Amino acid sequence: MRVALGGDHAGLELKELVGQRLADAGHEVLDKGAYEYVATDDYPDFALAVAKAVSSGEADRGVIVCGSGIGASIAANKVPGVRAGLCTDSYSAHQGVEHDDMNVLVLAGRITGVAIADEILRSFMSAQFSGEERHCRRLEKVLAAERQYCGGK
Repeated sequence: MRVALGGDHAGLELKELVGQRLADAGHEVLDKGAYEYVATDDYPDFALAVAKAVSSGEADRGVIVCGSGIGASIAANKVPGVRAGLCTDSYSAHQGVEHDDMNVLVLAGRITGVAIADEILRSFMSAQFSGEERHCRRLEKVLAAERQYCGGK
């Protein structure tokens, strides 16, 4: 699977570990930065780069790491076709994909430890959208709202 990966200065350390875990699992990692620590960089630059890669089909999924995960989630969800979720546990990571077709995982670099991040990442990457009627019905409502309010796909 092709995975776009990005993170700001507050997520850089965890982003590097996540990238290595993804590569070790056989995924193609599309690193969208940051590539070095710059205290004044801005999370929207990296969140939007990842989101655009997912929205355009360049990547199948995305992972973004910022300090709290909140800003990156907000920014990524502005891109049509992106369903980004901040996850702090493995249940939310797989349930977000299975029920909501989440395609971008957001992690909190200043909050989430490495062991938990590994579990969350594995849950996200191994999950598939269920396709169940109730989940499709709910997803279609979200997509309709995106089309109406955001000019989405």
